[in-house]
Amino acid sequence: MDIQIHDKKFRTYLSAAQIQEQINRIAAEINRDYAGRRPLFIAILNGSFMFASDLFKELTIEAEVCFIKLASYKGIKSTGQVVTSIGLDVSLAGREVIVIEDIVDTGKTLSEFIPQLQLQQPSSVKIATLLHKPEALQHPLQLDYVGFSVPNKFLLGFGLDYDGLGRNLKEIFQLND
Repeated sequence: MDIQIHDKKFRTYLSAAQIQEQINRIAAEINRDYAGRRPLFIAILNGSFMFASDLFKELTIEAEVCFIKLASYKGIKSTGQVVTSIGLDVSLAGREVIVIEDIVDTGKTLSEFIPQLQLQQPSSVKIATLLHKPEALQHPLQLDYVGFSVPNKFLLGFGLDYDGLGRNLKEIFQLND
């Protein structure tokens, strides 16, 4: 299926069923890895809200979630600068933390955010991302839970936007070349 958002055309890349299958797999891995423990999930807004919500529904462990807003995109390109808009309001000292991200492409956002988290002395920090663009990665990161490795193409839907639109789509779409 093709759709148009603003001036760009997109085609279906991942179906809602494919996305849910990977979310279920990631949740099962986290449930196994954190059995008997209570991690704190930090979901990065705006993009991760759909992934975070669906992932949280599948968790059977005790867990807490909070949100932080970080951004580095304008339109279809990264600005190269990470902007923090909403800060973290819980103590991380001694906590097991899992950062939830919608997509890791260059890795710049997380490479700047993770050291800030480490200053608060959590006992561990893991990263869960729905999407990873290995070809775009410029800042090496340890990604602990990955839904899909995807090509270095602009993606839209399931939390990902193009200038504010498209986040509500149940599928993930790829920009037509």
